[in-house]
Amino acid sequence: MTDIESFLPLQSGTFHILTALGGGERHGYAIIQDIAVRTGGKVKLSAGTLYRSIQRMLEQGLIVESRRRPTAELDDERRRYYRITELGSRVMRAELRRLSQLIQLARAKGFAPESI
Repeated sequence: MTDIESFLPLQSGTFHILTALGGGERHGYAIIQDIAVRTGGKVKLSAGTLYRSIQRMLEQGLIVESRRRPTAELDDERRRYYRITELGSRVMRAELRRLSQLIQLARAKGFAPESI
């Protein structure tokens, strides 16, 4: 059994990549685009950062390379598609619980508004 807590806190890039893959399988460039759109352009991962993060996340078992491919006319055979694993989903839920607890602590001390 993997100790989920050992993954926390998640690095920002890991958090955003897992969030992007929570919406379904994606290739690298689609992950970069999803993150940029979702954050209003505030987070922009370079290809180098993305692929270093992906390699680490593959080794950790948070994501896997998908064997499924889109139809040939919608695909480029050079693309690799990734999907989140069950472990990745559990780690993401644990990170969200951790962040929620931090917000509750800050709220209790008057630092955070009731709705964020």
